Amino acid sequence: MTEAPIWHPFTQHGLQEPIPVVSHAEGASLFRKDGSEVIDAISSWWVTTHGHAHPRIAQAIAEQASRLDQIIFAGWTHEPAEELARNLRALMPNTLTRVFFSDSGSTSVEVALKMALGYWLHRGEARHRIVVMDHGYHGDTIGTMSVGARGAFNRAYEPLLFDVTSIPFPSPGAEQSTLDALDRACREGAAAFIVEPLVLGAGGMLMYSAQTLAEMRRICATHGTLFIADEVMTGWGRTGTLLACDQADIAPDILCLSKGLTGGAIPLAVTMASEPVFDAHLSIDRARMFFHSSSYTANPIACAAANANIAIWRDEPMMKRIASLAERQAAHLAQLERHSRVQDARQAGTIAAFEVSIADEPAGYLSDIASRMLAMFRERDVLLRPLGNTIYTMPPYCITPDQLERIYAAIGEVLYLLGDTR
Repeated sequence: MTEAPIWHPFTQHGLQEPIPVVSHAEGASLFRKDGSEVIDAISSWWVTTHGHAHPRIAQAIAEQASRLDQIIFAGWTHEPAEELARNLRALMPNTLTRVFFSDSGSTSVEVALKMALGYWLHRGEARHRIVVMDHGYHGDTIGTMSVGARGAFNRAYEPLLFDVTSIPFPSPGAEQSTLDALDRACREGAAAFIVEPLVLGAGGMLMYSAQTLAEMRRICATHGTLFIADEVMTGWGRTGTLLACDQADIAPDILCLSKGLTGGAIPLAVTMASEPVFDAHLSIDRARMFFHSSSYTANPIACAAANANIAIWRDEPMMKRIASLAERQAAHLAQLERHSRVQDARQAGTIAAFEVSIADEPAGYLSDIASRMLAMFRERDVLLRPLGNTIYTMPPYCITPDQLERIYAAIGEVLYLLGDTR
């Protein structure tokens, strides 16, 4: 069979690395065309929460597809979107009163940035500066690349990116430097601060404390700087609570959600905003409306999937399930810490990560060690995609103890093949 003419994301086709074909999936398992099983250790790029092909979500998608598949959302509405907005209002912080739909994590952040800038424009205040955190990642569209870390991800597009103010990542023992830098930026009239709460995902699963997150929120509130929480990855239980912000007992001015919003089954995103942000755009003047949309805004099928996801959160013991997975992750991570190549083992809820120390090899995202480990995991029927020399696991919440054991057995084998430094 001739290879399909597909240009895959984050793939260097010149290396001619194998691209497995997956025929179907169930729970935490992916199945190749030959029937072999692969354990999904990263929730298929952090999206799958309850497991693949979850019956309740699949049924909701099928039923909605036969009833109403798509309708323009500018000036029109439909019940799945109305229900989802009400469900989110009941589930999320009560200060987030407005729900704006889009179709991916990147676009939810683009929406948040535009909301923040529109807020200050319509208030008649000249605030344009966005504050970001070093090593952050918020997507691959122009605005989201602008507020993310600069490097290999976006070097070719540098002429398109706007300037931002960066503050350092709050490394253990150096948190005050981060807080001082944020305070200076806010005092200078920053429009907004955007951050991944508790865990910086693509930056290497870097983790910081809830206390630091709470203090960053306080600083923004003191100076009137809008606080944007990008919970596209950290939301829906990944860090051990529904939102990572919950652990700091804070509510942002603007919240970005996607990935687990539909249980990972179908693309959908929302940007939730506080009433003052909405009110700044409210007018009888059409020129002050919020100018953003896509053809598939609030797609009815995607909204139905999201409502099914929320029903699962409402009806099933999700927090107990997440706590159990976090406990099992911790036990496996404690075993791995004994290996001499394992450094900085860390965990936030169901996310576990560590660095692999290899002498004389660069540790960046494009390092050869990452591609070598990726191939070794693939050979062991485990979907793990290291971030440079960072190995992390973020499995679906339905993963069984035996499946989790297979993941960590594969990690142990790979570390053995890389050699022991003692």
